Amino acid sequence: MPKAMLYTKGSIIYFEGDHDERIFIMQKGTVLLSSTDIETGQPIVEQIKSGEFFGVKSALGHFTREETATVLAPTVAVALTIAEFENLFCNNQQLILKMLRVFSNQLRQIHRKSESILNNIQEDQQSGMLAVAKSFYDNEQYRSCCDIYLKFLKRYPDTPQKEEIAKLYSESKLRAQKMSMKQNLSEKTENTDINTNVLKLFNLPAFERFAKEYEPGQVIISEYESGDTFYLIQDGKVQLVKCVNGVTKNLDILKHGEFFGEMAILDSSPRSATCVAIGDVKCLEFNKENFSLLVTGNPQIALILLKLFCKRINDQKRRFRILVTKDLQAKLADVFLMLDEMNPVQNTADKQRKFYVTIADLAHWAGLSQEVTRDEVNKLVEKRKIEVFDNYIMISNILDMKRTYDTRTGNINK
Repeated sequence: MPKAMLYTKGSIIYFEGDHDERIFIMQKGTVLLSSTDIETGQPIVEQIKSGEFFGVKSALGHFTREETATVLAPTVAVALTIAEFENLFCNNQQLILKMLRVFSNQLRQIHRKSESILNNIQEDQQSGMLAVAKSFYDNEQYRSCCDIYLKFLKRYPDTPQKEEIAKLYSESKLRAQKMSMKQNLSEKTENTDINTNVLKLFNLPAFERFAKEYEPGQVIISEYESGDTFYLIQDGKVQLVKCVNGVTKNLDILKHGEFFGEMAILDSSPRSATCVAIGDVKCLEFNKENFSLLVTGNPQIALILLKLFCKRINDQKRRFRILVTKDLQAKLADVFLMLDEMNPVQNTADKQRKFYVTIADLAHWAGLSQEVTRDEVNKLVEKRKIEVFDNYIMISNILDMKRTYDTRTGNINK
């Protein structure tokens, strides 16, 4: 049963960095959430009002607290377990939509900050889509380039550039036909618990009418286009790509049981990334009109989306920390630390790590050019801290990366 907790003035409900999976509802009193801005190092404070939740993201995402909760006046707050919160959440339609929109907005804000750090020039929707198409063309991904030109002409049939774009489309199509697909990159992967649960929810004949199939390299949604659909991957993989100053950057690979495209549905903003099929892909496509009905009528789906936002917000903040780190050696060390967090080992006593990444991958994570990244990697090689091979990098001792980051950023004993 949910438990009402009485806190005296000056007490701490939880500290930043704590492992604590309780979720709180403020009943009366005053609680201040304090944290540190990743970019500026300045303090951030937020006062919790009566009836508001706090501690949700870290609890649902199973990561450490990102703020300290301090009691400023005698306070009563109800402490919920994750199961108790899930039960409450799933039975409150208004709460469902409010929380999804709040978390979607938080994720969007982190994306904007990341783009600012990368000096990514913001385009209007039409110019943006054309820049994305050109980036695929320059990268010799002609099938994807064709799809974006087609999407553009469908959305903007009266554009003054119609004739020019039609020619670019024809040229891209010809090149795409000449290039044979070297390999089908689709793979079967093991389902995680959350993916299994999602697929079970949608494994009903009624959902078959939403099914869409995509070929290798086909663009499902394009960055900058208006968002009026979102997707669940039933089979295959989808590559998330972003155009940064005219160059395509790989963001992530989504697997079956994962959603994408839901952010634009919630905040009515243009797409923030391009989603491309890796191999043959089958998705369920839902439109903006039935989104509210879907998540409120199927609260388990809404809960899965909420947990997905928690994970993505945490992941994006982790990546943002790397982007704002000024010392180049510390920046690369933190990339390796992030990769280690993403790929936990069973034997923690073994400090050696093998990461299947290239110089280009490191440059992407660090927000650096490949030339600068290569120079910094060579310094680590000379110190015998890493070894670089064609398709992987070997870390001699992952603790060296932690020491490098802490020493160069002044993070020791913090």
